Order: sequence, then C-alpha cells, then structure tokens
Amino acid sequence: MAEIEIGLGKSGRRAYGFDDIAIVPSRRTRDPEDVDISWEIDAYRFDLPLMASAMDGVVSPATAIEIGHLGGVGVLNLEGLWTRYDDPDRVLDEIANLPAEKATGRMQELYLEPVKPELVIERIREINAAGVVSSASVTPQRAAGYAQAVLDAELDILVIQGTVVSAEHVSKTAEPLNLKRFVRELPMPVIVGGCASYQAALHLMRTGAAGVLVGVGPGHACTSRGVLGIGVPQATAIADARAARMRHLDETGVYVHVIADGGMATGGDVAKAIVCGADAVMVGSPLAAAEEAPGRGYHWGMATFHPTLPRGARVRTDTRGSLREILVGPATENDGRMNLFGALRTSMSTCGYSDLKEFQKAEVMVAPSLQTEGKYLQKQQGVGMGH
Repeated sequence: MAEIEIGLGKSGRRAYGFDDIAIVPSRRTRDPEDVDISWEIDAYRFDLPLMASAMDGVVSPATAIEIGHLGGVGVLNLEGLWTRYDDPDRVLDEIANLPAEKATGRMQELYLEPVKPELVIERIREINAAGVVSSASVTPQRAAGYAQAVLDAELDILVIQGTVVSAEHVSKTAEPLNLKRFVRELPMPVIVGGCASYQAALHLMRTGAAGVLVGVGPGHACTSRGVLGIGVPQATAIADARAARMRHLDETGVYVHVIADGGMATGGDVAKAIVCGADAVMVGSPLAAAEEAPGRGYHWGMATFHPTLPRGARVRTDTRGSLREILVGPATENDGRMNLFGALRTSMSTCGYSDLKEFQKAEVMVAPSLQTEGKYLQKQQGVGMGH
C-alpha cells in the first residue's frame, strides 16, 4: 500500500475502521436458513463465532454458562473480581453505584484484593459442571503462576491476553514468559493477544497458539489509544492479521484462527469483521447491556483498575434485553445492537455466502458516507442509525 507523507521525515499507511468500509452484495443471494455461522477451533465447535470478553462487567460463571448454552463461549477473567472475592456481588453493587469522579480510584482499591487460587479452580469447575466449554483469561506476566490451578480445574481453552502481547518481550529486571514454550507445553488450546499488525500477528502464530486476538484499543471502555497513543483501526488490523495467517499456513500447513477483539457495537460491525478476515469475534460492551450482565448496566475494561496507569473507563451501557435477544434475537430495536448473529446470518445470505470462510471472500469498498447517506431524518430525530 502507498504511504502518505505525514511530514518530510515521516510517512505512514492509511488505515480503516469498520465505519469506513461497506460489504458489497454479490450476484447471488441465499435463504438465511441455509447459512452456517458455526465456528470450530481445535476440538471445539460453537454455533456462534463468539467469545465474550474477559471483563468483570460482562462474564461471570453464570453468564459464561448462559453464553455457552446459546452457542458461544464466555471468557472469565482469572484476575478479576470472581477470583478475588468469595461473594463479588456486593463489590459489583458498589462499583455500579460509584459517582463518576470516584469510580477509577475506588476500583483500584477494590482490585488490590489478592487473587485466590482456590477461587480460580472453583469458578472454572462451576462452568465445566454446566456442560459447556470453559475458557478463561490471564495476563502474560501471571500466566505461569496460574498454570497449575488452570490444569487442576481442567480448563478447556486458555486465553493469554493483554493490551499488547508479543512473542518477544524484553526485560532487564525479570525473566519474561517464554510464550512459545509455555503454549506448546499446555495440554489445551491457547489463544493469545492483542496485536494489531502483520508482523506481531505472525510472530504470535509461530508460538503455536490456536488463535490470535486482534485489536489494540478499539474497545468501548478502553482508553489506551488516548493514554498511550497506540492502536490500529480494526478493519486494517484484521486484514493484516489475515495476511499473516495465510503466510503461516503456507509455511507450516497450520491454520491459526483470527479473532477480532473489540470495536463492534452492531451486527454490521460483526459482519465486517468476518469479511475482513476474522474467524470469530470477541465482544464486550454489547453483552454488558444484557439483563444478566454482572456489571449492572456498566462496563469496564481489564486495565481500568491498573494501580499506576489506568487505561479504561467505567462506561454506562444501559440494559437493552436478555443475552438471548442481544445475541440471537428477536430484536426489539432497529439500530443493529440486538440479534447480532441474526444480523450476521442475514448479511451473509444477502451477499450470497453459505459459511464464514466463504464470507471472508466478500468484496468491500471504502465507504465514508455509508453511515450518513440518506439518513438525514434518522440523524435529525435521533432514531435508528441517527443515535
């Protein structure tokens, strides 16, 4: 791609987010009932290409179980409230009632409570006992320390997750995690991320990971792009990871899944993520708006409570409907924020594609007027696409 001159001494590529592109319908359409939106990773098959974000306002053991029954997989944060407190409900009630100016400071205090290994095991076993696939998230710096508890609990899928995770972490003060060795020694599939570039995605794939999370800073509660000045718009980041996946497949014959992590609010966003190259999506804020969500109408990221440099905000999501309605409908709103995967199915059928792999071949166009063209009345009245 041609680079744009930023100044005489610096140039850069133009990058695109979901709002900048549109999916182009093909010459064929299909019956929505003939469309397959299922996803398989390692030995596990899911009816929905969905991972629910490992955030305390989104995934509890109970919501992980419900999401599993609906066809997705919920990722529990093993460094969150559910493994720090025997009864996190009172803490969640307090967070939901904090005034905005005190929320970050008080959350930093609440998250100082140590993680209890016995709770790690208990929470994972609770999900397993419900007969759904269990998945949980740890940060790279704590992955080795939690490995035995994760093994004892018989976790199905481990996610090693941070704002940015690299296969080549350098430190003069501590022994960094050997990601490649750690991933290959575990008897379960491991998903790693986030990343936002071709090279970073390729290096993570070479660790032996089953999947990589793509997204640095696009989450609705994340402030990393403002605090750190880093990130890549999601459409470009996913497309770059797609190219890395193809190179890795050519080199090794191993297909590594690309999971778009963050920046999706509507079914149209989910569809665009798949077309750009994602095999599945990780979403948080849409699920934080569910009646069952533990956040009580609030949502916050994994770095919101960082003790020295918070990179997230507690944001209000309001309650829109049940998890079922938000994921698979029926929708009672017309702005795309409910029945996310019914929308994906309809987008695929409208464009004539029968499964996710085929849908990745769909044509896209740069379309900056997509969200505004012909929508004057909706915008004027604050309804539909005019929110």
